[in-house]
Amino acid sequence: MRTSTDQERFWGDSYADEYIRKNHSFDHEQGAAAWSIVLRQAERPITNFLECGCNIGRNLEQLSRVLPAARASVIEISKPAFDFVSSNYRLDFAFHGPILEAPLPEDTFDLVFTMGVLIHIRPEDLVDTMRAMIRASRRYVLIGEYFSRQPTMIEYQGEQDRLFKRDFGGYLLDHFPMRLVDYGFLWGRLYDTAGFDDITWWLFEKP
Repeated sequence: MRTSTDQERFWGDSYADEYIRKNHSFDHEQGAAAWSIVLRQAERPITNFLECGCNIGRNLEQLSRVLPAARASVIEISKPAFDFVSSNYRLDFAFHGPILEAPLPEDTFDLVFTMGVLIHIRPEDLVDTMRAMIRASRRYVLIGEYFSRQPTMIEYQGEQDRLFKRDFGGYLLDHFPMRLVDYGFLWGRLYDTAGFDDITWWLFEKP
């Protein structure tokens, strides 16, 4: 049986309520504008998607404006956040727990994505986490994270080993034969109100 990591226990239990409080109020119209940019080069239709680490559903709400017909699925490690999302959104698939423990169906979702989640995965689990996302996707994989040329651990709320920055897009390409579709930067000066605080994103397609 897999043992939960320190990072999973922190985000799923210790810091769960505080993280929800900090992620509760957003400009969803501005967020929808950001998502329109992120998905502008996705040529194939997105009929369903899986968000790995959805918190209270900020991206679900914003994507409902960009992809109104797409069916949503989620993975969320925080029980309070999972309960909130599963009570307020219609979901095809919902799993409470770490990404690596989710019983994900293969080649199922047109889009599988994280937005500010891989930064909280311990480096030893990063390849396996990306592999699980790619396996679940039948088309696109999107990651939006904090960027650094060199892998860097950042102290978070006085805690060590809770936030890691790196070139996540390059890391994925170094380990998996994916095609880069598009990439960009959501500048916090414009998009902080929508919940995107200086996020670098990459959109990949399965070959």
